[in-house]
Amino acid sequence: MARPRPHIGNLPAETTSFVGRRRELADLKRRLTSARLVSLVGPGGVGKTRLALRTAGDLARGFKDGAWLVELADLSDPALVAEAFLAAHDVRHQSASEPLDVLLGHVAGKHALLVVDNCEHVLDAVGVVVNAVIRSSKGIRVLVTSREPLGIGGENVVPVSPLQLPAAGGRDELNQLKLNEAVMLFVERSVAASGRFELTSFNSRAVSELCRRLDGLPLAIELAAVRTRSLSVDQIVERLSDRFRLLTGGSRAALPRQQTLRTAIDWSHDLLSADEQILLRRVGIFAGRFSLEDAEAVCTDGDLQRAAALELISSLVNKSLLVRDDGAAFAGYRLHETMREYARTKLEAGREGEMLADRCVDHCLRTCRRSATDGSHLPEWLALIEFELENARWAFRRCLGKGDAPRAIDLAVSLGWYWITRATAEGARWLDEVVAMGGGTTQARAWVYLLRGYLAVLQGSPAAAVPALERAAAAARESNQPVVESSALSLAAIADNLAGDRRSAVLRLEAAEAIIRGGGDLGARLTFFQSRSLNAFFAGDLNEARSAALEGVQISRETGAATTQALMLVNLGFAALMSDDIGESKTRFEEALAVAREVDDRITQYYALIGLACVTVRLRPAKEAAQLMGAAEGMRSETGVLLNPIFARAIADAEKALVGNLGSQRLEAQMKAGRAMTRDSAIALAMGDAVAPAPPEGDVLGKRQAEVARLVAEGLSNKQIGARLFISEYTVDSHVRTILNKLGFNSRSQIAAWAAEDYRASG
Repeated sequence: MARPRPHIGNLPAETTSFVGRRRELADLKRRLTSARLVSLVGPGGVGKTRLALRTAGDLARGFKDGAWLVELADLSDPALVAEAFLAAHDVRHQSASEPLDVLLGHVAGKHALLVVDNCEHVLDAVGVVVNAVIRSSKGIRVLVTSREPLGIGGENVVPVSPLQLPAAGGRDELNQLKLNEAVMLFVERSVAASGRFELTSFNSRAVSELCRRLDGLPLAIELAAVRTRSLSVDQIVERLSDRFRLLTGGSRAALPRQQTLRTAIDWSHDLLSADEQILLRRVGIFAGRFSLEDAEAVCTDGDLQRAAALELISSLVNKSLLVRDDGAAFAGYRLHETMREYARTKLEAGREGEMLADRCVDHCLRTCRRSATDGSHLPEWLALIEFELENARWAFRRCLGKGDAPRAIDLAVSLGWYWITRATAEGARWLDEVVAMGGGTTQARAWVYLLRGYLAVLQGSPAAAVPALERAAAAARESNQPVVESSALSLAAIADNLAGDRRSAVLRLEAAEAIIRGGGDLGARLTFFQSRSLNAFFAGDLNEARSAALEGVQISRETGAATTQALMLVNLGFAALMSDDIGESKTRFEEALAVAREVDDRITQYYALIGLACVTVRLRPAKEAAQLMGAAEGMRSETGVLLNPIFARAIADAEKALVGNLGSQRLEAQMKAGRAMTRDSAIALAMGDAVAPAPPEGDVLGKRQAEVARLVAEGLSNKQIGARLFISEYTVDSHVRTILNKLGFNSRSQIAAWAAEDYRASG
């Protein structure tokens, strides 16, 4: 058995579930071997997404960098299309660069298939991004699904029709009918719904008639199949036929396909209980996925009891009217795009839209406010915001559209830690829009200016940071907010240092210290100590840099402010490195990396990783240090963060030593290998828990990964594998995830099967 090619991507597991469309599938595969852009075009409910995902799943291993799904159904803002492409690749846009430029840099030189799903509502923006990607990256193929073409040069348009229909009048033989695409889908979904459905000579004519009645539309067929739990196929046909006769006056030809789908949905809707109907239309208010808690908070009232929400949601999922869509830590649900349009139409007809929209905005605000201002409990809160992000975006746009400055400001500021750790560039745009709209109290606007300045500091843009922070300090003085004023002065001092204005930096720090000397909250004190530590680095005073960072670490640990703690530890690591205390430096960087990884703060992970690369030059083989250099550089390019100049000298010295050890050519080869590593693999190597991988031209799995795969095949747990190989359980878990990534698998059983076959093939 041949080794599988590396397969990296984010395609969902359901890509393996597929019925029929063999000819369309073969045609799409053929087209994608030559065409750079293929668009699957057709109305809602015909199965474009399923066809695209199956095609991508089959072709992914032919692309060195895999197949990636960009889902746009929930995206309401065209300005965020490029960010959606980046998010699909797990790339964070945290620089001041345009998101499209970051995307083009990320895909440059890659050989990958991009599936861009549900584009019709942001068609122009998708056209701009896709056109730029295929023009700049020759190895990229793009497969689009939409209700209409993108309309750009080189587009290969493939109309997607409903499924193949059985012959009229039930003339097909049973064996022949079993191979019909529409019938196959109905049978598959009926079995899933009832657990006992079977196509027989007794029901074959009714199944054939039903599929024809529904014009072979997959969504309509699935909705009908669910009803086999309680109705015979003949009963389903009879009830749908009554619907069609009422709609068309008996003229079947007068019924276009989209009206067929609407009628099938109407029929399913009218079979619901009154409470199910209420909940179905009300969840249409959500822009993206939602949780049980969201539905309880927004959709229940005197007409719909909160206690009934869970049972009603479960019932709608069972009837295929809601789709289960879990987040990393939350059970979630969503509406299929066609069902969402239907629910919103019902919502508008019932005149509940404005009431529910206001409830939804208020609920989003409460959700976002769960963040503690000192940044404690960040991992849980960040996971919640990632789950709720599309709803928060929708709420913000509604507030802007209504001129509701107080709630727009509240939303933008409440998401502060999300912008800081996840989406600096998007947060900056939100805050700029809030500033431009005017309104809000002086107290609230002081926070807007402060956060905007903080994001600009993170982006390495003192030109944007200083004016915002000066406005924050002025507004804070006017509204008597010493905490905000002190924080603004401390951050402005960092910006001054970045701009080379040392005198201004010192004066601002002195002013900030005078404010916090009388007390102040811990957040303002942490900001001050971070600024004081960086100021000392710029002044060349390593003892002062270490002293300030130590105070910051102590406060951070006491308050659980993980992000600030990791930054302070990085400062301590570089202070030790620049003082030639390699043991202390290694300890500090490792702790910083562990903390930053917990909250998935990529910027701090980069600094900790590059710091450990510098340490590794002194302690471990040069090729490992070079690979860590490459891995860190890959992480930096993904975030777009600019290197802080105070650390540049230490990094340059480490690179110079590596050139002396390896030579320029070998150094570049090993750095290339590092850039190809996953973050988990790079972190494991940095912590000394992993064997350095071979450069990309080597085998699919490295030696240690192959050993882990063989032990997985023996049925050993991660703990048992760790004991056998004398490595930590964490390292084993990292190896297993890397193996899954490289081989394109999603389970340990697949690794076991591959390892067993590979062992037999090797003799």
